[in-house]
Amino acid sequence: MRILLVEDDAVLRMAVRDQIVADGHSVDWVQRIGEAGDAVLAAAYDLILLDLMLPDGRGLDFLKARRVAGDVTPVIILTARDQISDRIAGLNAGADDYLVKPFDLFELSARIRAVGRRYGGNPNPLVRIGDLDIDLAARTLRRAGKPVRLTAREWALFEAFVQRPNVLLSKAQIEEHLYSFSDEVESNTIEVYVARLRKKLGSDVIETVRGLGYRLGVPAGSN
Repeated sequence: MRILLVEDDAVLRMAVRDQIVADGHSVDWVQRIGEAGDAVLAAAYDLILLDLMLPDGRGLDFLKARRVAGDVTPVIILTARDQISDRIAGLNAGADDYLVKPFDLFELSARIRAVGRRYGGNPNPLVRIGDLDIDLAARTLRRAGKPVRLTAREWALFEAFVQRPNVLLSKAQIEEHLYSFSDEVESNTIEVYVARLRKKLGSDVIETVRGLGYRLGVPAGSN
C-alpha cells in the first residue's frame, strides 16, 4: 500500500512510519491539513492515517471535505480524543476505523491490513490460488503445503496483485503503489521483484502483458 500519514507529532510519526515501512508499505508524511490536501491531489493513496488536531485545523473537517468531493480513500483516524462522541463523529464523517493514542503499533498494522482487505473486495484473509495458500492477515504463504518466505517488499507487491486478481497494473501504477515521494526507484526495480516472486512462487504466478504491465496469473494447480 501507499499510505499518507497526516500527523504533527514527530516522535509518533517516526514510530508509525518505521512500522509501516517494516510491513512493506510506503508512506508519505505531512503535518498540516493544507499539505494533506496537496498530497492527495499529487498521488493516489491506498489509505490515509489522519490525526484530528492539527496546526492549521481539524482533521475531521479535512475528512468531511474529501468525502463531499467523492474521495473514497479509506481513512483510519489516529487521535488522543477518546470520548465515545468523538468516535461516533469520526465514523459518521466517513472514517473506516478509529484508533486512540497511545496505541500498539502491531494493532495499527492489523487494522491497516483489515481495511486493505475490505477495500480489496475480499474481507476473508484466507485465499487459495492454484497451489498457493495465502493468509493475508498473518502475512504467510505456502506453496504446495511448504512455507515460502517473502521479504516485506516482495509481500507488498504480491499482495497488490492478490487483492486485484483481474486488474492489469502498469509499471507506473505499481511504483506509485509501493513507493513514496522520497524513495529512489531504479528503472528495473519492478522487473527485479517480479522475477523474485516468479522464482519463489512459480513462473506463471504473475503474467506479463507486453507493453501494458502485469496481472495475477493462474498458477499450476488452478482449476
